[in-house]
Amino acid sequence: MTKYAVGVDIGGTKIAIGLVDERGELLKQVIIKTEHTIVEPIVKIKEVIEQVNEIITEFKIQSDDLQGIGIGAPGPLNGKDGILTEPPNLRSWWGAPVKKWFEQAFTCPVVLENDANAATLAEKWLGSGQGSDHFVFMTISTGVGAGIYSHGRLITGAYGNAGEIGHVVIDPSYGTSACGQKGTLEWIASGTGIERQAHLKTGENLTAREIFKRAETGDTELQNLVQTVYEKIGVGCVTLINLLEPEKIILGGGVTKVGEPLFAGVRNYVKQYAISSAGRGTEIVPAGLEQDAGLLGAAALILKQ
Repeated sequence: MTKYAVGVDIGGTKIAIGLVDERGELLKQVIIKTEHTIVEPIVKIKEVIEQVNEIITEFKIQSDDLQGIGIGAPGPLNGKDGILTEPPNLRSWWGAPVKKWFEQAFTCPVVLENDANAATLAEKWLGSGQGSDHFVFMTISTGVGAGIYSHGRLITGAYGNAGEIGHVVIDPSYGTSACGQKGTLEWIASGTGIERQAHLKTGENLTAREIFKRAETGDTELQNLVQTVYEKIGVGCVTLINLLEPEKIILGGGVTKVGEPLFAGVRNYVKQYAISSAGRGTEIVPAGLEQDAGLLGAAALILKQ
């Protein structure tokens, strides 16, 4: 009999619910708005639970065939106790016992994990992490985060928050970051960080995509900004390489959609500054999964852990 898992990917603006089979095929997906500023989290989770029940009924899934429900959510969280402790983009959810609410509604296993960690499992299962027992997945979009896969397993830390590379200090001269430290990687190299720096230079409100495009077509000021961003991402990668010695680093997220110029810049930095010869040869590769990585990763918490 085919085995199934339900994946739930909780984000700041939307929650995705999906049914995934043991081969990694996303059979059904439903998306609802998070509405975290106007709707209590318990109300929103009840809506998610209703959607899960509708999917199970639609596919006539027997209780023995549903292996469990995996939930990916932004950190910081407490995966051990299943609580969203203090995710900055979901302030009204602070302290929400999400795992408990699902366990009250279902008899199958329920796992809550940091969304970057869940996406790392998806990359191992179906993406660029296949065949590797030592890699780091770094996502660079609105924020910067990472998941660590080492010695054949996901490394989550005591409570599920390992891999917060975005909050490692890279260059204090960039001023105070949102987390209170000075010059973190997220403050410098995230999409919002790039946009903020471009605004300071040009006075214009440009998207990260527009910034990369203008740099590509000859805007010298923005070219310098973009090259600096590549270098700072390289610093983050060298930090991970020196600390964890992965075989490869997988880069995903919206900022990486600029493509080869970013990867070439990061690889060049790694080749120069990683401390060991093996580290300098670390593969820097694009993510194999895109928009469904969160859902597939949430399901992988059940099917592949």
